[in-house]
Amino acid sequence: MAIAGLFLAGCGDKSSSGSSGTNTASSGNPLDAPGDYLKSAVKAQRDATMTLDTNSLTKAIDQFNIEKGRNPKDLDELVKERYIPSVPKPPYGTKIVYDASSGRVNIVKE
Repeated sequence: MAIAGLFLAGCGDKSSSGSSGTNTASSGNPLDAPGDYLKSAVKAQRDATMTLDTNSLTKAIDQFNIEKGRNPKDLDELVKERYIPSVPKPPYGTKIVYDASSGRVNIVKE
């Protein structure tokens, strides 16, 4: 009896102790997997778009600075001077913030 009790006490669920998953957005329920996947895919697309937008704007600002010796006053000046065809639209729920003194572009939540 004592041996059986020790055996059963040692056979607990060890998968939850000390394991920290990397996907914190997952609910863990297999029925929610399609929804979790779609949320992750949308977030990845938004993050990629934000990175591409800021990189292209930063390159245009750098080129403007090299040629004109100053940062553009605003992003519309990049369009006016034909460094970019248009100011890209930020993903839904975000906005583009440009600091003319530093020449930095960020996309932030509204």
